[in-house]
Amino acid sequence: MQVVATAGHVDHGKSSLVRALAGAGPGGPPGRSLDLDVAWAALPSGERLALVDVPGHERFVPTMLAGVGPVPAVLLAVAADEGWMAQTEEHLAAIDGLGVRHGVLAVTRSDLADPTLALRQARERVAKSGLRGIEAVTVSAKTGDGLDALTAALDRLVARLPVPDPGAPVRLWIDDAGAGGAGTVVTGTLAAGTVAVGDELVLTPSGHRVRVHGAEVAREGVERVSGVARVSLEVRGVPRGRFSRGMALVSPGRWTHTASVDVRTRFGEASGRLARQMTLHIGSAAVPVRLRPLGPDTARLTLNTRLPLHLGDAALLRDPARRAVAGVTVLDVRPPTLVRRDAGAARARELASWPDRPDGARILRRHGVLRRAELAVMGCAEPPSAVEIDDEWIADPGRWDELRGRLSAELARHCAANPLAPGLSLEAARLRLGLPSRRLVVALARPPMRVQDGRVYGPVPP
Repeated sequence: MQVVATAGHVDHGKSSLVRALAGAGPGGPPGRSLDLDVAWAALPSGERLALVDVPGHERFVPTMLAGVGPVPAVLLAVAADEGWMAQTEEHLAAIDGLGVRHGVLAVTRSDLADPTLALRQARERVAKSGLRGIEAVTVSAKTGDGLDALTAALDRLVARLPVPDPGAPVRLWIDDAGAGGAGTVVTGTLAAGTVAVGDELVLTPSGHRVRVHGAEVAREGVERVSGVARVSLEVRGVPRGRFSRGMALVSPGRWTHTASVDVRTRFGEASGRLARQMTLHIGSAAVPVRLRPLGPDTARLTLNTRLPLHLGDAALLRDPARRAVAGVTVLDVRPPTLVRRDAGAARARELASWPDRPDGARILRRHGVLRRAELAVMGCAEPPSAVEIDDEWIADPGRWDELRGRLSAELARHCAANPLAPGLSLEAARLRLGLPSRRLVVALARPPMRVQDGRVYGPVPP
């Protein structure tokens, strides 16, 4: 299964289109998820497509973003008799900011007006976005004209969409929750990974553990489901009423739960011109944030709650007052503190060379030494070049050599100042090197350095 969300101006025929598509297959009529409607359509290839129908009114942009946020593709609707509208433009900007690069353009209500002008106008606007080159069709949900062409276009779209890793960590953003059986039924779009009945997941941001007691896809019970899919899960372990839109169910120990991130911004102006108080939209979450500009296209975001994030996550910053949006990419989920006067400028210079999705080698180079598990929860693979210190710790080769040199220098200074007590305690050495564990000091103390009785000694004088 794949999942596609609608987008477009209010009353441009999105819901009618979804009903017409779902009516052609076994999915049946749409089901409501709060103010998101969901329907399922059968495609000519035999694939089943979940359609998330979002509201088009400007007052419901946060709801629209909750529906579009976790999906890989959109069905952008533009009415033939009205053409491109302000809300169409805002929806396109949001889609672009979220990094959605797949979709189909549908010029609707073609029975009410010649769709030629609206089609040309929409293609021109879309060509300036990440959706450039998407297939376009004209259609009338009322008469059925073009419906087969649209279904075929959606089938081709689904065939082109990347298949996510079924072994990836689960992060199910919740957009609806209600009573179900002895537990709670939560609904959302599973973007990647696999959920099976019996699995244990963590509810964020509370951190409570829940057990999956049932799963449904397209109203049919299943034992396991892999993304991308529209799913409903019955979970137990947390009292009813504790679930709400914007929370997420995640694989334990696979995500960084953070309230501070460094991001790259994609906007028509420098980060310094963005509002200092904005809303971060990711998945179905909408979180107030405080923005501190770093470089022209980088910023530090301080969130009012912790979110489960990975490096490379795409999100959206929105300023409701200006109706302005900026796409962002998460560069660091464990950013350094900025306490020195020039720390912000130094951090901006560092981030300027980083790609939108930093790899494990770059992150390890910044930290110097990390636990293997720390790289995993940041969403990074262990680099082949890493120094394997022991079963728990790894290090960047350059930083490890630098630390060994610093330890030798610290021992020499200590010995010169304290000739009658030449050894440096493991704890003192750890603090001077800024290391998180004494085990790392022991690993650094290779000959001619040595460890004896909890102290580190330099080379024995001749």
